[in-house]
Amino acid sequence: MEFVDVDNRYEVANRIRSLREDNDFSIEEMAEATGRSAQEYAARESGTMDLTFTFVYKCANKLGVDVVELLTGESPRLRRYEVVRAGEGLPLERNTDFHYLHKAPHFRNRLGETFLVDVPYQRESQHEPIHLSFHEGQEMDYVLKGRLRFRFEGDRFEEVGPGDTLYYDSGRGHGMIAIDGEDAQILAVVFKPKDEII
Repeated sequence: MEFVDVDNRYEVANRIRSLREDNDFSIEEMAEATGRSAQEYAARESGTMDLTFTFVYKCANKLGVDVVELLTGESPRLRRYEVVRAGEGLPLERNTDFHYLHKAPHFRNRLGETFLVDVPYQRESQHEPIHLSFHEGQEMDYVLKGRLRFRFEGDRFEEVGPGDTLYYDSGRGHGMIAIDGEDAQILAVVFKPKDEII
């Protein structure tokens, strides 16, 4: 599932490659840190393969930089507080049609990544297995509108609606789809593992 749009993929991939080389990390070391084979890592670093949030996030942790620095080329500089107005933030797209708006991209040393996520209803996904994602840490999802079917690990499902909160170990398989014929929206906060806080 692509997290960085195609227009920016090569720029992000180039930043990852440059920082890897600056840190004298081999492709094999980065592959291990991201949970990929060396061949798959190299394809992602060259920009010929999709960049997922999990991949970019793990690269940022290994390289000792903020994920926003890899995505934008700029280091977050705010230390005390950040106000991000309604409709504003760092937009990030995925080929799943989920739309992400990073709601605190300029705050340094964040303990978590905060996203406003639009989850469109897709009729074809209603009878297919829900794709599972994995990334170290914990995640909290607060449903703002619409209804969702949440899948955790094997075949454990929950249906949630406005005002409901999901909190889980995001290192285990998790995924969701919008249901009941309408789009949904969540506020998602991805918390880093303690040993990955920069």
